[in-house]
Amino acid sequence: MQIWLAAIIALIFFDEAMAAKEEVVSALSQNRIAISANFDGSELFVFGAIKRQAPPAEGNLGVVITVAGPLESAIVRRKSRVFGIWINVDAVEVDAAPTFYAVASSAPLSDILNYVDDLTHKIRIETKIKSVGAPMDILDAQTFPEALVRIRRREGTYVEIPDAVEIKSETLFGTHIPLPANLVEGDYTATIYITRDGAVVDKQESSINVHKVGLERWIYTAAHSHPLTYGILAVLIAASTGWIASMVFRRI
Repeated sequence: MQIWLAAIIALIFFDEAMAAKEEVVSALSQNRIAISANFDGSELFVFGAIKRQAPPAEGNLGVVITVAGPLESAIVRRKSRVFGIWINVDAVEVDAAPTFYAVASSAPLSDILNYVDDLTHKIRIETKIKSVGAPMDILDAQTFPEALVRIRRREGTYVEIPDAVEIKSETLFGTHIPLPANLVEGDYTATIYITRDGAVVDKQESSINVHKVGLERWIYTAAHSHPLTYGILAVLIAASTGWIASMVFRRI
């Protein structure tokens, strides 16, 4: 009898938990972005809804949307003046740094995302970047990825947009994320996180393909597939352009 009673109680609690579960359903305005010779940036509209089988749960609701570009390693160097000359004295490799990273949220991240879940999902820009291979004699190795973040913030490839995600009736949400002109070709990932009282309760990922077309595609392919031929052509074109320009100025 006690076993049956315990099973019934467990089933009731399980049904209540399933009813209170919140899931994210989202979509993107575009899944393919073409980079042509006159590409000057674009804009990505991310929208969706929170699916649930019961009224909204208690607690502070938050929505965080990230867009991450292809990962690459980067060498960050520090210069110092030696005998009056600025030279590179230290270098640290920053591993797996996204070429582009944007974070849009319904409120400041400190209000809707706790520290533990940020470390788990690597949502904040500073949490996303990590360094490896730092020499043992560099005691302040963490300053190197911080420098990379500062540089890419200035370039516009790392951006944070608080209060940019609009939530309606604790169900519908949407935001616009600007994409700069200096996007790197490759596969991008848009991730939507739903939080309650700072804890991530669900997430969903979508892929975006960024590719070059037209002249940009030809130049990129030639430079990577046939670097020697591309280099020779570049020199010939530059020399020809200079010669033609000099002839025109002589006649003028």
